[in-house]
Amino acid sequence: MLSMALGIAAVAFLAAPPATALALPAPKDFVSYLDLECFRTDPYQPPAVGLALRHLNPVLDGLPPEQVTLGAREQLCVPVAKNNVIPPPGVLDFVRFVDLACYRVVTPASGKALGLAHLNPVLQDLPRTEVVLGRAEQLCVPVAKNGVAPPAEVMQLVRHLDLLCYGITPNAPMNRALNLRQLNPVLTGQIPAATVRVTDARQLCVPMHKGGDVIPPEVARVVRWVDLEKFDVVAAPMAPVTLSLRHLNPVLGALPLERATLTAAVQLGVPVAKNGQFPPG
Repeated sequence: MLSMALGIAAVAFLAAPPATALALPAPKDFVSYLDLECFRTDPYQPPAVGLALRHLNPVLDGLPPEQVTLGAREQLCVPVAKNNVIPPPGVLDFVRFVDLACYRVVTPASGKALGLAHLNPVLQDLPRTEVVLGRAEQLCVPVAKNGVAPPAEVMQLVRHLDLLCYGITPNAPMNRALNLRQLNPVLTGQIPAATVRVTDARQLCVPMHKGGDVIPPEVARVVRWVDLEKFDVVAAPMAPVTLSLRHLNPVLGALPLERATLTAAVQLGVPVAKNGQFPPG
């Protein structure tokens, strides 16, 4: 099984062509249905790439730029539906291809205070919370799995989705059981739907621009609103899943193909709005 998964790296990088042209979703529609289940991966140290980052979201555009160096890969975060609430047509086409590999980084603590409100329909009944940003702990960047690339219209959006994840306090618990179903075609047949218990809030992941990346204006209008609050989860043990990962963002496109074995579901990222500024659409 392992040799079959790794053998994918030797074949051409495949793209699934869309049946029809896809229009970019409105920011509100895309962000509200972007839920990512984050799996711990086996250890991997990429080349020590230095990156200059600046904030895209209007709530944080007053914060200074960040300088980071990619550390060890810690997670792969993949799109899921909660409690069988599937993103609507035209949104699912994009959400299902958001796969983010998360690498350890370190920055000074921000100290920025923020009010967070949940966006996904399943969590609309949860109260707003107040958090303070600490140090940045991870940079999550877009990848494709097993040589299956997004369609061209989807690629133009997801390849520019870079999230910097800050530790937050307080670590308020959600204390909710959610059933998670895989949406990406590579994993729908490998990881069955399962119920997890969502516990403490741990990070806030916010959209960044990497130096050297050219984001089309129409794409920037969407990705600048992607804010995910990551919660720890308690999940049943899983059978390891081995994948090959290829970086999609042009700035990191020269990095080598990676092997990643998913070993446990550890967190869930859910969409939020900051300080009452909601995605348009």
